[in-house]
Amino acid sequence: MRIVDISVPLRANTPTWPGSPKILLHWTKRLDAGDEYNNTHLECETHVGTHVDAPLHFLEEGTSVDKLSLEMLVGPAAVAYLPEVSAVTASELDKLTLPSNTKRLLLRTRNSELWTTAISEFTKDYVSLTSDAAHWIVRQGVGLVGVDYLSVGSYEDGVTTHRILLEAGVIIVEGLNLAEVQPGNYELICLPICLAGAEAAPARAVLRAR
Repeated sequence: MRIVDISVPLRANTPTWPGSPKILLHWTKRLDAGDEYNNTHLECETHVGTHVDAPLHFLEEGTSVDKLSLEMLVGPAAVAYLPEVSAVTASELDKLTLPSNTKRLLLRTRNSELWTTAISEFTKDYVSLTSDAAHWIVRQGVGLVGVDYLSVGSYEDGVTTHRILLEAGVIIVEGLNLAEVQPGNYELICLPICLAGAEAAPARAVLRAR
């Protein structure tokens, strides 16, 4: 069965949110330097590359990332393609033809092209979800939504969209690269690092064709 990796590799020049430290990834031991083994050091925030937001990100008593439902992070998912939109709104989502009872929804937009060009600078005008789109997702009973840039909400007001989703228990996956994924039905496997008590964690996400 074909597996498509939809994760963004973590590199020193991978874009990070403005004000956040850059990813630090360097060798601490090198065989070619005479050491007995290779070893690397990684230093970064939890919201880098492909990552999962847990309710604790914006809710004081919210669930931490290590307590999220693995059942929701693995299972059937619908990928929708919205190539022309500058923002994902409820009206745009209404136009989609999704399988009934869709629980996992991944949204491919022009954002994914940023990952294919390996751009290293943060892009402020990325495609994001409006608050009415977040309410739409909650009303439809979607339990996981995935987007192809570093935030589900806009750069100017990402808090509102996050809160609507997280208060309803919707798991948010950010930083997906869906450039090579055609719209349709897949199996999603998205497992965040088990960081005890953290509000988010980097993840490896893949799709399998159903």
